[in-house]
Amino acid sequence: MSRYVFKLPDLGEGTVEAEIVGWRVKPGDTVTEDEVVVEVMTEKAAVEVPAPVSGRVLSTTGSPGDLVPVGSELLVLETDVAATAQAVSDPVPAPAARANGNGSGAPQAGRTAPSAVSTAPAAPVAAAVAAAPASRGGRVATSPAIRRRAHEAGVDLREIPGSGPNGRIVAKDLETFVARRAQPIPLRSAPKAVPAAARAAPAGATEEIKVIGLRRVIAQRMSEAKRNIPHFAYVEELDLTELESLRRHLNGRQPAGAPALTYLPFLGLALSRVLRDFPQCNAHYDAERGVIVRYGSVHLGVATQTPDGLKVPVVHDAQSLTLWELAAEMRRVSEAACTNKAKREELSGSTITITSLGKLGGIVSTPIINSPEVAIIGVNRAVERPLVVAGAVAIRLTMNMSSSFDHRFVDGYDAAAMIQALKERLEHPATIFIAD
Repeated sequence: MSRYVFKLPDLGEGTVEAEIVGWRVKPGDTVTEDEVVVEVMTEKAAVEVPAPVSGRVLSTTGSPGDLVPVGSELLVLETDVAATAQAVSDPVPAPAARANGNGSGAPQAGRTAPSAVSTAPAAPVAAAVAAAPASRGGRVATSPAIRRRAHEAGVDLREIPGSGPNGRIVAKDLETFVARRAQPIPLRSAPKAVPAAARAAPAGATEEIKVIGLRRVIAQRMSEAKRNIPHFAYVEELDLTELESLRRHLNGRQPAGAPALTYLPFLGLALSRVLRDFPQCNAHYDAERGVIVRYGSVHLGVATQTPDGLKVPVVHDAQSLTLWELAAEMRRVSEAACTNKAKREELSGSTITITSLGKLGGIVSTPIINSPEVAIIGVNRAVERPLVVAGAVAIRLTMNMSSSFDHRFVDGYDAAAMIQALKERLEHPATIFIAD
């Protein structure tokens, strides 16, 4: 037998450390080659790290939430000497890229194993949020979130037929399987049922939740944006009566069961028209170079709540799409983000972001800018209110639009002028489709 020291591989794109999200193994467990042993998260993506060889786990290094430098010891395996020698003489396969990232990996150079302790080099590997197709040993292909929920429900993933690419198990497959067993578990953002004993916890009881993984990245980026960007907030009331009439008319012409248009595609299309006159709002601030980069194309970020936290998938070149194309693309990238199928390029590169809390939108909000962008537009709840129209009181559908701007680079006058131009387009929706 031989001891095999596996070090955290190079995860690509200049990553120097990764945060441990969760171990899949513990000391004493037996693992097979290519079996995922730990999930880590970099600033770019979540990564499933597989074992390079088969063996028994002797020890692991680090707990969930710990930051581990690339090249540092990750776990020690007790392996068969012959198997270990074969494994390290062959190129180590990089784990397949999951949905929101691409791997940039090179195979290891061939070498022979020492007789006593084998040390795994930090070969470049990368993976993102959705699991790769099943690998050797019959490993089930699915995402880490689904694995966790299946484990919580006591479900053996090998019993579930996958409907995704290459037999990958997607959320609806687990939902269907669990429903048939009459043991539903939450697969989206639905709140978990709280046991009666937990609801009756004694006064003063506390619960500690470690901030790790995507939640830590969100917290860090939100803090940096709020700390470094002087936000200028501007709120305007919109009369959406005409827009709602058009929306209902277009939805009524759709085939039964077709997705309905929401307000967001109209907002995105109107915004792409307006930004031609306000290029300072469709920009990035490159702090390292001290340069404002203005974009001719509108790469529209769509703030999306997912089971793992807030993500911002991107519709690239939104200005070149029709209303229906924009609606379909917004829906597609949002669903991809929710199911961890989004590609890396679909989660980066936005030049301005829109956000909506839907029916929870409230009266007003102050959205935080998605750095390095310089503006974000948010919509609130639409409600009917009495308004004075042409000297008479009328019931109109109104909604507040909340926006934030980086006051270092967008003056208050320009921000207000842009929102007024956007308001005009949305209140007279025919102008959204008229080329200037």
